[in-house]
Amino acid sequence: MEESKENFEETPDASEELEAENSESLTDDNSETAPNGKRRFAAFLAVIFVIVIGIFVWRYFFSASTTNDTTPTENPIVVSVRTSEAKKQTIASEVSAIGTIFPARQAVVSSNASGQIKGLRILKDNLVRKGDLLATINTSDLEAQKREAEALLRESRLNVQTLTKSTIPQADIQAAKDLRDARASVDNARNLYERRKALYDKGGIALKDLETAQLSLTQAENSLKYLENSKNLRTKTSNPLDLQTAQARVQQAEQRIQTLQTQINLAEIRAPVSGFVIEQTQFDGEYATAGGKILTIADTSEVIVKASFSDTVIPNLKEGDAVAIYPSDLSGERMSGKVSLISRSTDPANRATEVWVNLGNGAGRLRTGGAANVVISENTQTNAIVVPNAAVVLDAGNEKTGVVMVVDKLNIARETKVEIGVRTNDSTQIVSGLSGGETVVTEGNYGLPDGTQVEIKNDPTGATQ
Repeated sequence: MEESKENFEETPDASEELEAENSESLTDDNSETAPNGKRRFAAFLAVIFVIVIGIFVWRYFFSASTTNDTTPTENPIVVSVRTSEAKKQTIASEVSAIGTIFPARQAVVSSNASGQIKGLRILKDNLVRKGDLLATINTSDLEAQKREAEALLRESRLNVQTLTKSTIPQADIQAAKDLRDARASVDNARNLYERRKALYDKGGIALKDLETAQLSLTQAENSLKYLENSKNLRTKTSNPLDLQTAQARVQQAEQRIQTLQTQINLAEIRAPVSGFVIEQTQFDGEYATAGGKILTIADTSEVIVKASFSDTVIPNLKEGDAVAIYPSDLSGERMSGKVSLISRSTDPANRATEVWVNLGNGAGRLRTGGAANVVISENTQTNAIVVPNAAVVLDAGNEKTGVVMVVDKLNIARETKVEIGVRTNDSTQIVSGLSGGETVVTEGNYGLPDGTQVEIKNDPTGATQ
């Protein structure tokens, strides 16, 4: 350009010299011929042409330079982006595992007696109520034993009645009669002895007759004492023992009947809880053994989702932590619960610990044995600065630092270095770099230069994305 300007400046001097020479030649030599004048005129036109060309060249380069210098400011590039606000809220990291759904309460129904099953219909997946009669066990032998025990009971009661009303009173009457006879014999023997003693004292009889009377008296008195002692012994021991023995036999027969009746009652298979029959292992007509499983009833109004988590995660969990449940057979369904139990043992094979989550299932939508994704929130941070995951571009090789494009009031995107904390499937905690309330780019931020003019796109409702 400078050379063009110099040509432009030098060209007018050359034309002036030519004009001066032409003027001098015209003044000094008026006798010059016409062809020489034409040559001078052609030279003059050539000089003018060169001057015009120089002007156009100079203007061309000057205009191009000016255009390059002013283009960025006159026509800036504007990039369309979507944004979100950096908000202060609670955030927690999440861990997940596949769990299995179990009923919170279930009961195994078994037979308490051995025998053939009667009246058991197919109950699989049917609802039963507590106390419902489900089936019975054939108890013909038990009923026969019960009838035998009832007969023995009647006999024992009759024996008690006989002892009470006949045998014992009769024995008492006989004993009283024997005592009266013994006393009469004693009285007769004493009177005989006294008479003979009086006669002996008078010398009327021999000593032998007196001694015979005395021996008869002694024998009569001994018989009386024996009968009195026998009566006393029978009254105190024999009679009560006989009666108590008979009464004990009555009680034994009654107890036997109660035992047999209990066994007969246990032969009735009744539902111990209300719920659905989730398993049936025996059917009508089969032989049941005492203690053998027949049905399994589950109360599915409440279920437990059991999932195994790595033992490296367990130290960060505690009972009461919030849990999100995503059942596999309910697409898109999310249920909320809390950790109800953390096992105190770890499986040494896979280093996993079982965690329980209780859920209400009054509508019966969750199926026992089904699978569910268990997502537990841990490391909860309150009043944290949170942005969408898409707003953070992580540094290569470092998952704790990154870049966020912040849009200022002039809609200029400014690159901001940040340090991140808790990260979930949707959001990221910003530990440093933001103070909250900033507008951050969530779409269009990848490769966006610092200082770029942006245009914020809105959704159909007019809200900023």
